[in-house]
Amino acid sequence: MKQQFRLENQLCFRLYTASRLLTQAYHPLLSKDGLTYPQYLVLLVLWEKDGQPVNDIAKQLMLETNTVTPLLKRMETGGILTRTKGTSDARQTIVKLTEKGELLQKKLSDVPKTVGKAVMCDSITQKTIPSLFKMLDDMIAKLK
Repeated sequence: MKQQFRLENQLCFRLYTASRLLTQAYHPLLSKDGLTYPQYLVLLVLWEKDGQPVNDIAKQLMLETNTVTPLLKRMETGGILTRTKGTSDARQTIVKLTEKGELLQKKLSDVPKTVGKAVMCDSITQKTIPSLFKMLDDMIAKLK
């Protein structure tokens, strides 16, 4: 078998596995509040700036709006956010956190630190994280 086709030589497999395992690390931290990892990502976007159009949220998450909309609907049903028609453009839907959604920020404040500790190892340290972010950002930009 050619070396290029060996699973162990595939960057995509390493990235896929790391992503899957990292998402699994979030599960016990989020599930006690009835959240999924994608819902947590939506919360991160809205905690940064509340009252955003669906299109802007999707763009920040690098997802299509038809992927984000069902996610937002479930979060609205759970009382975490509201979706209302825009005042200047009725075609636009504005997403805003409810009090419950705002309170989750305090409730989940230990999540980044807990997951951060879980991923720290010999090659991933506080010192190497910025260069890891830079490499991944460069890869994402190239693939977009």
